[in-house]
Amino acid sequence: MADPSGAGRRQFLQAAGGALLLKPQTVFGYQANSTVEVGIVGAGGRGNWIAPFFPDHAGARVVAVADVIKSRLDATREKLQVDAGRAYWGPDAYRELAASKLDAVVIMTPPYYHPQHAAAGVEAGKHVYCAKPMAVDVPACKSVLASGVKAQTKGLSFWVDFQSRARPVFQEAVKRMGQGDIGNIVMAQVYYYANRPWTDKSTPDMDPGLKRIVNWIGDRVISGDIIVEQNIHVLDMANWYLNGHPLKADGTGGRTSWAGTKSDTGDAWDHFAVNYWYPNNVQATFSSHQLTGAFSDLCVRCFGLEGCADTHYGGLVSIRSDDRTKTWNGTGTKNDDTFTGGCIANVQAFCDSIRSGKPINNAPVAVESNLTGILGRMAAYRGGAVTWDEMMASTEKWEADLKLKW
Repeated sequence: MADPSGAGRRQFLQAAGGALLLKPQTVFGYQANSTVEVGIVGAGGRGNWIAPFFPDHAGARVVAVADVIKSRLDATREKLQVDAGRAYWGPDAYRELAASKLDAVVIMTPPYYHPQHAAAGVEAGKHVYCAKPMAVDVPACKSVLASGVKAQTKGLSFWVDFQSRARPVFQEAVKRMGQGDIGNIVMAQVYYYANRPWTDKSTPDMDPGLKRIVNWIGDRVISGDIIVEQNIHVLDMANWYLNGHPLKADGTGGRTSWAGTKSDTGDAWDHFAVNYWYPNNVQATFSSHQLTGAFSDLCVRCFGLEGCADTHYGGLVSIRSDDRTKTWNGTGTKNDDTFTGGCIANVQAFCDSIRSGKPINNAPVAVESNLTGILGRMAAYRGGAVTWDEMMASTEKWEADLKLKW
């Protein structure tokens, strides 16, 4: 059920303009006693959060860091004990880091920049590890696919950090659904409800472009909007469970007035309601909001003819079947740490792939889930239906046009 080389993904990749069905390639060996050296592009919150995972859980070393905000770069360099000569600042910092002596580039910048940062890493012959999502528009998604292909031909790992796929309990749930424990899946309920994740982090004297960067999560162009930047977690799980991508979507949504509050920044929407149609007439209702923390949950619930799989990103995972022998209480608790645990597992797998000379590459799956969010976004912005093929034909390129001063 979770096979990324199935027919649905073949059709997706052909529609994207090229096939990336990963085939065995000659790869480059790596000395077993060598330490993997990585550089972090992006010295913001996530970059600082994930950086210690490489030495603490994967035996790697952080040897370089890059950012466009000097104060953040300096603080992160000092925190990670990176040599001053390996701290890169400015518009070409990511390229300078990728060209330096290291094994892998870890991209923790806003989504708008992921395609160019990933392309630079691969071009420089470096393994790439990146936060999701990979891109904010369709042309950029296709660029990421191209980088994934190039990484494969060079024997490089290209890994996007989807935490749920790295957790055994979700893998087991997918296995059980695939073997028919809830019967043929007919419909799914998908939602991501959370508090507003951002407040204004700018200062009065800050350059307007930098103000947008520090508040990037609320900026539609730089983040891709919440359905792409944040909600991709549950949309990725839905694609995984349903073994493919939706054929069309319709939807709606909007942005609430936050006037007079610290959250009144940016232009991203704060709620979406989208209907997705998957192959075999499987329908998935999706909704999300960033309105209140009074009820917060990330859930994908699949209903079949013989039962229900009820899975929560940060909590309970279970299957209830009409056949009691197939009922399964996966986590048995609401304390499963998918976010941190899944990320650590991905970091370990990435570094292990470099040491073993056996590259891993999930670019097709990552882009497919990315495009699922874009499909829902297009439908909601339009207030009507959009097909997958129509979305894939889009040539609209989002431009941030920050005009940063250096």
